[in-house]
Amino acid sequence: MTAEPLAESNATPGCRWPVPPRDGYTVDDLFTLPDLPPHTELIDGSLVFVSPQRYFHSTMIDLLMAGLRRTVTEDRKVVREMTIVLDRHNGPEPDISVVRADAVTGREQTRFQAADVLLAVEVVSPDSESRDRDTKPHKYAAAGIPHFWLVEAGGGAGKHPVVRVYELDPVSKTYGLTGTHRELLKLGVPYDIDIDITSDALDAF
Repeated sequence: MTAEPLAESNATPGCRWPVPPRDGYTVDDLFTLPDLPPHTELIDGSLVFVSPQRYFHSTMIDLLMAGLRRTVTEDRKVVREMTIVLDRHNGPEPDISVVRADAVTGREQTRFQAADVLLAVEVVSPDSESRDRDTKPHKYAAAGIPHFWLVEAGGGAGKHPVVRVYELDPVSKTYGLTGTHRELLKLGVPYDIDIDITSDALDAF
């Protein structure tokens, strides 16, 4: 689909914002529109721009990436901030994904198909809380992604990491909570995983 012309913004002279097509943007538009900010997502045909990351968000992704890659099997790959094509109008970008190794086609690759994803991980940010907790997990489940983690900073002065682990019910296409982890993330799916997620581990990373 060809994008509509850009419109002048009323807020900032000279700033131009894309005007969405009548039926919304498609995944093809997501990869062909010029000058989109890094990590732009497509949700229900709308472009979603991300705010600057907080330190917790960035460091938590690094901690989980290192832990997931330490034990990953040869038939899987752990990737960071890559678009997952769910359908024509939805191309979210999980913070972390575990994908089938044979889905990796080369260094210029920009996306994966939902069928290639075994795990999607979202680290919650204040500006994306609703999308991370509600919109995106519902869409991941409907697309058949078997595992989903929701990662947040817990309450209290320490703001320790909390990882909630969900597994897909293939009949209802909904996620069910299988565990809440605050100290050690030790799982057997989608492969054997053992990650220290204490505040000390995060601070030392």
